Amino acid sequence: MPVLHTLRRAGAVLLLAAAALYAAPAPPAAADEPGWTAEPAAGTAAAVRPYFYLAGAPGTVLEDRLALVNTTDRERILTLRGADAHNTADGALAVRPATAAPATRGAGSWISFGTATTVTVPPRTRAVVPFTLTVPPASAPGDHPAAVVATEAGHEAAVRVHLRVGGPTLAALTVEDVAVRGRGRSAAIAYTLVNRGNVALAPELRIRTDALIGDPPAAPRARTLPVELLPGQRVELTEPWPGAPALDRVRVTVTVTAPGGARGEAGGSRWLVPGGLPGWTGAGLLGLGATTAAALHLVRGRRPEPGPAPAPDGPSAAGPTTPAPHHEPTGAAR
Repeated sequence: MPVLHTLRRAGAVLLLAAAALYAAPAPPAAADEPGWTAEPAAGTAAAVRPYFYLAGAPGTVLEDRLALVNTTDRERILTLRGADAHNTADGALAVRPATAAPATRGAGSWISFGTATTVTVPPRTRAVVPFTLTVPPASAPGDHPAAVVATEAGHEAAVRVHLRVGGPTLAALTVEDVAVRGRGRSAAIAYTLVNRGNVALAPELRIRTDALIGDPPAAPRARTLPVELLPGQRVELTEPWPGAPALDRVRVTVTVTAPGGARGEAGGSRWLVPGGLPGWTGAGLLGLGATTAAALHLVRGRRPEPGPAPAPDGPSAAGPTTPAPHHEPTGAAR
């Protein structure tokens, strides 16, 4: 009987648990997706393209097509436009409205959808919309970032446009504002990259580290940065440095190169002190070193000068004797 009673109690517990699980509210449904996508239309080879790539000389009119796919059961009304574009520090695409002002005009203002700026896409339908990009006759050679943007009800999708205008190209960059921040395992090396040329760059990073007191600490590994640096773009980056020394004066040299011969280099230095010594600044450490050097100099200055060596015993104490004059006959008559 006790065994039967125990089995009944266990069965009741399982039934209650199942009932509670069944009665519990269902987890909230995932937020609805926009229900449509924008992407480059497949070319003649039917290959998937992650972005548009266009190239031409100044004065050229270039053409391509944008594909809009409605995956829902209701029609979608999308607004299309061209936009100026740039990359964020992590390589993501960011867009801003294209401007027609001559001083700030970007490639986004060169894109036109003609009369198809508003497109209605039926349910479960893929619509292909052509557009043109007109390169102005006075355009500078090199890379010009842009994007085509589709918008509906506050949702926006942007597709990159990589435009290369024909003519001489220059790959150039600079490294600026190198600094060491934090301490210990949270130390990091901060720096700024500026694209001074007219082509997009894929920068490669190399860092050299030196120390005043100890051996050179381990530097962050050399690597290709996950960012596309567009012409004229300035980006602030940081590199983790868990191998930074706890107490030393360090100097870091940041060297960045990119295909095409681009190269930039800059350095920075800083005293690193343990976290438990917040008052020990670099100036304090330098002052301590100067005080120590001055104290050693005073100690040496007060040390008595060595006296003359004691004279040895014996006749030689007075120094060498002078021999008496020696007279020799000259042969003269007496």
